[in-house]
Amino acid sequence: MAVYLHEEDLPEGVLAPGPIAVDTETMGLITARDRLCVVQIADGRGDEHLVRFKPGSTYAAPNLKAVLADPERVKIYHFARFDIAAIQHYLGVTAAPVFCTKIASKLVRTYTDRHGLKDLVRELLGKELSKQQQSSDWGGVDLSDAQREYAASDVRYLHAAHAILVTRLEREGRTALAQACFDFLPARAQLDLAGWPDHDIFSHMSA
Repeated sequence: MAVYLHEEDLPEGVLAPGPIAVDTETMGLITARDRLCVVQIADGRGDEHLVRFKPGSTYAAPNLKAVLADPERVKIYHFARFDIAAIQHYLGVTAAPVFCTKIASKLVRTYTDRHGLKDLVRELLGKELSKQQQSSDWGGVDLSDAQREYAASDVRYLHAAHAILVTRLEREGRTALAQACFDFLPARAQLDLAGWPDHDIFSHMSA
């Protein structure tokens, strides 16, 4: 198992076929303001790839974009809504089809209100994740070893969690409902980017 850091694009051919785990690191939580700094990808075979973008990047990244936009590859996220929006805004591609472990967790782990990745991985896989670097400066000149490990760990366990959540969704009869939610996520991200991040347009209320 190794963590690879790449600058500005993903090397061609480093990922095996099949679903990929995806995450992003940004300068903050407001997508249009807080630039995309890192995209993490794993193919579930044991290695993680971090693609870093420097200030002023053009986000050309043709290899990365091709992988993210590939309609034959499922992208596994935790809280896909945010990552899809960041990727759409900065890289200009829709990174779908989607499986979101956070949404799946909320649909099947109804016995808890703890749906963060750390809690999910602890329960399903018996692994402990450190979140100490979550709020660190991802736009610095260099990524620390701790930052690299944190970024890699955010995609390291998503394939295994995905497999368990798929089984639980089937068990609880919620697979179709989950898929409908996943299919809507690119549109939800577009609503966020277009100015409706905090408003439920499906609500009867006029606010």
